[in-house]
Amino acid sequence: MEGVFSSIDISGSGMSLQRRKMNVVAENIANAETTKTEDGGPYRRRRLQVNSDSEKLPFKTILNNSRAGLARTHKSHMTGAPSVTGNYESVVTARSKEIIAGEDEYRLVYDPGHPEADEDGYVKMPDIEIINEMVDMISANRAYEANAMAISASKDMLKGALEI
Repeated sequence: MEGVFSSIDISGSGMSLQRRKMNVVAENIANAETTKTEDGGPYRRRRLQVNSDSEKLPFKTILNNSRAGLARTHKSHMTGAPSVTGNYESVVTARSKEIIAGEDEYRLVYDPGHPEADEDGYVKMPDIEIINEMVDMISANRAYEANAMAISASKDMLKGALEI
């Protein structure tokens, strides 16, 4: 029973991470034309960097340490499965932080009539490609949906187990 709840917890943390990624992408899209921020320069693209804590990923360790062989009853048949036992706590632990693009990451657009134009008529614009941002948004949305489906499947398994 504990495995079902930990799978829901893992999927929930995945949904939270993808929601945060979608928020960062939405902020980038909203500020794609912002030439002046509170800091004085053009808006700088943000992205979400995710790092996993490999020490808290026991599944990988369990899988690598599992050396259960398959029993062969006939040369064309395989029976048995590797047994995986151990502690399943903190199967996925991820840290995320927003990363801001460097100072030199912008594009120059020739627009001498723009109030932010320099003496040569160029305006520093954020280096944001809307198509790339939309691809990131779709990817995060699909990952969010996959985690939601995993939670739904876990709930269905739990419900089925309670009906036995």
